[in-house]
Amino acid sequence: MPSIPIESHMLVSLEDLIARRTVCVGIYGLGYVGLPLALRFAEVGLKVIGFDIDVAKVRQLREGDSYIERLTPAVIQRAQGQGFEATTDFARTTEVDALIICVPTPLNAYREPDLSFIINTIEAALPHMRAGQLVSLESTTWPGTTDEVLAPRLRARGLKPGENCALVFSPEREDPGNPHYGTKDIPKVIGGTTPRCLALGTALYQHAIQTMVPVSSTRAAEMTKLLENIHRSVNIGLVNEMKIVADKMDINIHEVINAAATKPFGFVPYKPGPGLGGHCIPIDPFYLTWKAREYGVNTRFIELAGEVNHYMPHWVVEKITDALNARTRSVKGSRILVLGLAYKKNIDDTRESPAVEIMDLLQAKGAHIDYSDPHVPTFPRKRDYHFDLQSVALTPESIANYDCLVLATDHDDFNYPQLVQHASLIVDTRGRLGVGIGNVVAA
Repeated sequence: MPSIPIESHMLVSLEDLIARRTVCVGIYGLGYVGLPLALRFAEVGLKVIGFDIDVAKVRQLREGDSYIERLTPAVIQRAQGQGFEATTDFARTTEVDALIICVPTPLNAYREPDLSFIINTIEAALPHMRAGQLVSLESTTWPGTTDEVLAPRLRARGLKPGENCALVFSPEREDPGNPHYGTKDIPKVIGGTTPRCLALGTALYQHAIQTMVPVSSTRAAEMTKLLENIHRSVNIGLVNEMKIVADKMDINIHEVINAAATKPFGFVPYKPGPGLGGHCIPIDPFYLTWKAREYGVNTRFIELAGEVNHYMPHWVVEKITDALNARTRSVKGSRILVLGLAYKKNIDDTRESPAVEIMDLLQAKGAHIDYSDPHVPTFPRKRDYHFDLQSVALTPESIANYDCLVLATDHDDFNYPQLVQHASLIVDTRGRLGVGIGNVVAA
């Protein structure tokens, strides 16, 4: 593969394209992070090419359709009119001036970082890259990934960050279902391989994001995202453990949290639940624990929170078992309806959802499992779980047909009075139904 000569004037040209708003942005990975970002860049008038290996997704987008509930077909079609297009053809990388990588970073079977999506993406793009392009990694990963994984691959192609290309890390901060903070409203952290890279990356994102937060390096930016999610993981682990203790003492943990939250300083309320969900919080802390071992550091605090949170679906199943036993029923043979498949309420995102693990654990014990979720009509494709199910419509008759309902995700669309009136038993993992209701058991 021929090398690309160093041409510092190419970065001047990139700076000019960004300033004149004639820059073409490539978004690699059109999921819950990449697609909203692509639409935002299109909204502000930049040409955007979205890349994805999923042929079905690209076909849907080309047809003006959407596979993310909150992004309606009308939003997709408006973006197409503004210059957005989707493709599976990585050869078109040569057309873009900025490559923004928004692909998954899961854990492997040994709970170690799996960077295969990042590596496969950059290696698919590299043969078509040219001098004068900017590369931004948004996928959450361990500190050093940008410098140790991306930069060497660029240099092997003759692309030297800060000289004839730019390289930055700017972690995604999407919060699905939050009506107050969209892509443009959430301050964006960014770190560059060099000061020149940082300046170019900041200038690009400033077209789409209202507030930029530059930091000293890509490693600082990578660590920032991990701290944000570890902070949440540890605090959720704490409140989940408190929930177990409170349950043993016959104390309503939600009452306690609400009372503690009246303190106007020094306390931030976190809500317990059936476990962690979403692509970030169940996974990201283990990226740091893995990398910390390289430096001889044992991150016991982070790993303990992970253990507590990982246990919660099992604890919920124990509560379901006890509740059925109290009604002279066994889990085996019982008909159980899980309410809510998404990992948080009022969205359609099921990534790492504890509801799915609860379903799997109950089915392994011999229960007949169904689910109901107004945001997820069909059980999605997953690597580790396989259910051939459609969402059950909730009627007085269908509700009464189950031995137990498990409120795993408290969507606002559920008719809670109807559920309480017609269900034989409800196991509530979210504290939505309160206390003192005869057929409701807290979990």
